[in-house]
Amino acid sequence: MRFIVRVVVNAFAIWVVTLIPALQVTVTPFAPGETLQLVLTLLLVAAIFAIVNSVLGTVIRIVAIPLYILTLGLISLVINGFLLWFTAWITSFFGFGLSVGDFWWGVLAALIISVINWIFGIILRPKEKRD
Repeated sequence: MRFIVRVVVNAFAIWVVTLIPALQVTVTPFAPGETLQLVLTLLLVAAIFAIVNSVLGTVIRIVAIPLYILTLGLISLVINGFLLWFTAWITSFFGFGLSVGDFWWGVLAALIISVINWIFGIILRPKEKRD
């Protein structure tokens, strides 16, 4: 259930990022390109992004612990941009999916996606019961 919520929130965040034309991030839905195909493409891209972030992102974050300390955590912006770019690279093989114009636009898009995920994480976090 938690993975599904994460995928839906990521899909929404990717959709928000694609609405900003200056970021050069687009989603190409599979044919014929109707609204349902766009939603399904966003969900598929978000699922791939969540898997890449969970598997590859964890490995990179463990290896880059000294860089996190050295840059006071700012390297996470570059790592998140790389993971978004890598997701776009994976989806390019399918003929539909995510495309990122430039790596640094991907870093900015990943920052916006992270902020949206953080906001939804606060909203959707289960409340603790106090006795």
